[in-house]
Amino acid sequence: MGRNGISNETILEQLNWRYAVKKFDAARKVSDEDWNTLEQSLILAPSSYGLQPYKFVVVTDEKLKAELTPAAYGQTQIVDCSHLVVVAYKKVLTDADIEHFVERNMEVRNQPHEQLADYENTMKGSAKKAVSENTIETWNSRQAYLALGFLLETAAILGIDACPMEGFNPAEVNRILGLEDYSAVTLCAVGYRDAENDWLANLPKVRFPKEELIDRR
Repeated sequence: MGRNGISNETILEQLNWRYAVKKFDAARKVSDEDWNTLEQSLILAPSSYGLQPYKFVVVTDEKLKAELTPAAYGQTQIVDCSHLVVVAYKKVLTDADIEHFVERNMEVRNQPHEQLADYENTMKGSAKKAVSENTIETWNSRQAYLALGFLLETAAILGIDACPMEGFNPAEVNRILGLEDYSAVTLCAVGYRDAENDWLANLPKVRFPKEELIDRR
């Protein structure tokens, strides 16, 4: 039994229950209470140094979802879901970004700046190296995917459906949403499955056996 009373069996049952929904029930919406929990899962996700080099655009406006649909090649999950999450990574990290994070540490943990000086310099050095080597967008986008994983698992535990989506035109999504310093890397449609009309709903989950994927040493 986990710390908050969620059993191992329940966790595995919900992870087996979830799948990438292809057809959502457009009439069903995620409650404000549940959505707050899902948003908190994004906020609480881990990231390198804790920098959170990403943002999440939550789209519920029906007109905006319809406008985004062609950028996702007409996939109906965009318009039928309750909430569409656009996961966007920060294109660069500057000294100002690092300093903003250090200030947040000082505020939350009541730490003097002197205690964080070495940490700040380490982060600035890592960011500058990634920028100079043209790997900063790869680094930041990987952090964004960690948050996506937290969202998917939390939704499954709550009995809420989701569909992560990479089949879209990032440049067009960025244009529609006015993203400049950030770039969309993945979408996640969240809501409730329309099991009667989703061809995937009742098919067994296909995964390789544990022996093929996990190497114990």
